[in-house]
Amino acid sequence: MLLAPACRSEPKPSTRAVTAWRALGSWSGSGPTATEPFISDTGTLRLRWEARNERAPGTGVFKIMVYSDVSGRPLVLAVDHRGPGEATTYVNEDPRPFYLGIESVNLEWSVSVDEAIPATVTDRVRP
Repeated sequence: MLLAPACRSEPKPSTRAVTAWRALGSWSGSGPTATEPFISDTGTLRLRWEARNERAPGTGVFKIMVYSDVSGRPLVLAVDHRGPGEATTYVNEDPRPFYLGIESVNLEWSVSVDEAIPATVTDRVRP
């Protein structure tokens, strides 16, 4: 007598698209500045910023302009904020070298820039 193993199908792993973030740079200061250039291969940027320690209440100004490092032209006003605060802003542009122009009056600030990297995750299948 020959016994055949039971035919059962193994569960197939599922995949899903996710976004990974790659750090491109971070800066801090207390006045206006232009950052050094950074290159984005996807053009999808996440700017995490904080403005703090307003010197005189009601006088703080914080703005971030994203510039093309190729032409020097302004691309998008990413942040226009009054007083202390923090947030995350997303910018979608064509891939290229960029730099940030930061305007700050009566505030200390910090900003970091990350680039979105599309990725695929395969979920583990448990027997």
